[in-house]
Amino acid sequence: MASLTPMQGALGHRHAAHLLRRTSYRYTKTKVDEMAGQTASQALATLLQLYPQKLDQPIYSDGSTWINPPGTSSPAQDFMLRPWVMSWWINEAVQDPGIGHRMTFFLHQYNALDMTAFATTHFYDYLALLRWAALGNFKKLALKMITDNCMLRYLNNTENSENNPNENFAREFFELFTIGKGPQIGPGDYTNYTEDDIVAAARLLTGFRIRGQRDNIDPETMIPHGFANPARHDDMPKKFSDKFGGTEIPGSSDVPGMWAELAALVDMTFAQNETARNFCRRVYRYFVSRNITDEIENDIIGPLADTFIAADFEIKPVLEQLFQSQHFFDMDDSDNADEIIGGIIKSPVELVLQALSFYEIPLPDPLTETDAYFQFYNRGVVQRMFAQANMPLFFPPDVAGYPGNYQSPDFHRQWFNSSTIVARYKLPEILLSGKLTIGGSANQPLGVKLDIASWIKNSGVISDATDPYVLVQDLLVYMLPESTDNDRFNYFYITIFLDNLPPADWTYEWQNYLNTGDDTEVKIPLERLINSIMYSAEYQLF
Repeated sequence: MASLTPMQGALGHRHAAHLLRRTSYRYTKTKVDEMAGQTASQALATLLQLYPQKLDQPIYSDGSTWINPPGTSSPAQDFMLRPWVMSWWINEAVQDPGIGHRMTFFLHQYNALDMTAFATTHFYDYLALLRWAALGNFKKLALKMITDNCMLRYLNNTENSENNPNENFAREFFELFTIGKGPQIGPGDYTNYTEDDIVAAARLLTGFRIRGQRDNIDPETMIPHGFANPARHDDMPKKFSDKFGGTEIPGSSDVPGMWAELAALVDMTFAQNETARNFCRRVYRYFVSRNITDEIENDIIGPLADTFIAADFEIKPVLEQLFQSQHFFDMDDSDNADEIIGGIIKSPVELVLQALSFYEIPLPDPLTETDAYFQFYNRGVVQRMFAQANMPLFFPPDVAGYPGNYQSPDFHRQWFNSSTIVARYKLPEILLSGKLTIGGSANQPLGVKLDIASWIKNSGVISDATDPYVLVQDLLVYMLPESTDNDRFNYFYITIFLDNLPPADWTYEWQNYLNTGDDTEVKIPLERLINSIMYSAEYQLF
């Protein structure tokens, strides 16, 4: 039976690596080893935190900023600034030792919009709002997202007025952002709401507008947001169906009344148990498994939703309960290696960022190596490693987000198909060569490079590099989610690394490298091994 009972005792290596891979973009040997001696609760105490960012905002090519304080003039046209926002976010994500950026991206998937919805300053505010809520209160986020400037523009609420209602925002508020519609019962009638409820909600949302100057500040988040315009608002009562207990929200003709209507809409929606269940399902699919059976629905989703409601929709208690559970570690049935660990295909974000952190790739400093920083993150990561692997960062195909995270029945399998496999398999070659080897800029310098011999020597991942058996074993332990059987190990060890030569040959060449500093002979088998491991089906999973 699927169980949320907390797992007892120290995590050990396997469970520590699993927990770190699923909760953080920063995957390192040091952190795995530290967590291995901790309980799940102790490990989560450091993972479930928002750590200070290295830079509080993006920079431009000349090192200038344009976002904070509000009113700072832009150093370039807006379309030229967008890549700098993405570069900044990725640089922060790969160095974040906690769950902050991974939760921010989860909430971006949940409340999806694209970077062109409004100016880059407003997209920064959107990201700041997601970060503010990452370990905070989801109900508050749902309320504040309604007046986020980017979301107001993206979902056409700027066109929603008393005499010309637009239902786009109201529809997505119910279907995607909160309760979900559930199976259709009849024409215009879904399990959790009706088309008439969308009409009523659209009327309630009339008159909420974007504020381009960024001078309308939310006193709780200190983040700029939109404003209420009573002249464009439908001031009549809004009646909802029996799905919401026949709730009627009084109309209003002034600013405080409009905000009160918004709060009432959110209260009404979150009073339905299905809103909590829908959130917990999406957390489960994102962090644990895409497969939700009746057993999972009853034994995992239901109790998590109860925790969520009891905590007044605080996110952190749900994550704490889930990430400590026997189920998360696949310890709640007779086979502890058949469902969860190594059960999700990495998106390009996990694939790239966890590789960068594991190999301790020397990242260019945005302030002192600005050109190299932009070359690496924008041309290398965003345009090559992400976009060509079907991850257009912050440009999801539609308001439902990235198909690999939500589109059934394939879900994560969409990250690994005939159109994405080349870009995924080029990652080790790009890192080892230091060149962009895919796309129209082939052989263009990447700006960073993995010096594999030096890394093997100095990283601490390999306990004894003179012993080829130990070297391969240590790499596989940290790079793959599960241990290999003898046949698979011998494939990496004998066929790939040794190339069927005697182990003593490697020992001799490695010692020669240590004595002379010439890595010519050791680099070839090491690169062959790294490529093979990162090509493997096991490495594509986490």
